[in-house]
Amino acid sequence: MLAIAKREFKAFFSSPIGYVCVAVILALYGFFYYQALSFHSTDYLTNVFSTMTGYSLFIIPLITMRSFSEDRKNKTDQALLTAPVNVSSIVLGKFLACFSVYFIAMTMTLVPVVLMSTFSTPPWGVVFGNYIASLLCGAAMMSIGIYISSLTTSQIIAAVGTLVAAILLTMIDTLGSAVSVEFVQKVINWISFNARYYTFTQGVFDIPGVVYFISLCGVFVFLTARKIESRRWN
Repeated sequence: MLAIAKREFKAFFSSPIGYVCVAVILALYGFFYYQALSFHSTDYLTNVFSTMTGYSLFIIPLITMRSFSEDRKNKTDQALLTAPVNVSSIVLGKFLACFSVYFIAMTMTLVPVVLMSTFSTPPWGVVFGNYIASLLCGAAMMSIGIYISSLTTSQIIAAVGTLVAAILLTMIDTLGSAVSVEFVQKVINWISFNARYYTFTQGVFDIPGVVYFISLCGVFVFLTARKIESRRWN
C-alpha cells in the first residue's frame, strides 16, 4: 500500500497537476486571507475557511480524476491487477496519494494564521476546527472521486462526475429546505456536507461528524475495491 502511495504521490509532482492544484488552493486562500486582513480582525478567519472549503471541493476532481482512469486508458492497470497485491491496498495507496496532495495544500494554508499570531490572537479553536473539517470533507470527497474514476477510462468524465457530486453534496441542504416532507428533510440534512461542517466551524470537535466522514471514506474505498476486484477476475 505504501509503495503504491509513494509511486502515485511522485507521479503527481512529476507532472504539473500536483503543483497546479496546490498553487490554486494556496492562491485562493491567500486572496481570502487578504480580504480578512483588510477588516483588521481575526474574526473573519472563519469566513476564509468556510468559503475556501467549497472552492477546495471543486479542485479535488482535478486530483482524483487520474486515479484509475489514466491506468485504464493507458492499459497500465494490467500490471496492478496481475500483481500479488491486495486490491484494497491498491485503492488505499491511491487514496493516500491523493489525500497527501490535499493535506500538504491545506496545511500550508495555516502559515498565514501562524504569522498573524505574532501581532494578534487568532481563535485557534475555530481555526483548527475549520482545518480538521476541511480535511475530513476533502477526504470524503476524494473517496467518491476515486470511485468515479474507477468507473471510466476518461479523466474528463471522472472530473466532471466528481464535480457534480461535490456540488450536490454541498448544496443538497438548500434543496432540503424546499421539501415539505419532514422525513425527507431529515435524510437530506443528514447527507449534507454543510450541516456536518458547520459544527466544526464553531470550534467544536463533533464526533458524529468525524464518524460520518470517515464512514463515507470507508464505504467508497470499499466500493472502489469491489469494482477493481471484479475487473481483476474478468
